Amino acid sequence: MRSLTAFRSYRSVRGPAESHPDSPPIGDHSSTWKSPPACKVLRRSILELCAPDHQNDPTILDRWLSNKTRAIVSSWIAAPDNSVLVAVEEGMILAVGAINNAGHINLTYVSPDARFRGVSRTLLVALEARAMEHGNARCTLNSTTTALRFYLGNGYVTEGPPTL
Repeated sequence: MRSLTAFRSYRSVRGPAESHPDSPPIGDHSSTWKSPPACKVLRRSILELCAPDHQNDPTILDRWLSNKTRAIVSSWIAAPDNSVLVAVEEGMILAVGAINNAGHINLTYVSPDARFRGVSRTLLVALEARAMEHGNARCTLNSTTTALRFYLGNGYVTEGPPTL
């Protein structure tokens, strides 16, 4: 994992033109989120897109997937200092993101079916906008190896050495 921080003005200040024109709307969609498909997106993203990080090691996968359950995800939604956002298209969840009120992005996952469609960037813009609503001048996050290039390409910079 790499710690990253954005020290720049957020793209979301410049408006929706920064998101991909074909991306679905981003929102809280809490009624959709409480369903098993939300957990399926998290789990599929990890299993299918993050192989460079887990290298199909069962121990790493078990640890990574252990909190991607309906009960735990519901607790993230209910936490008063946390915002969970999803991208939904035609009733299907395509991406999931969460940010706390201090501006730390806790997770961003995209369905393998929606990869390279601008959904991740649109979700990141929405998470940054939520951080600004809470008075944050920057966002922080911990990135996987898989997502590092995406975050660096979106203006984030590394802070310190990689951690496990």
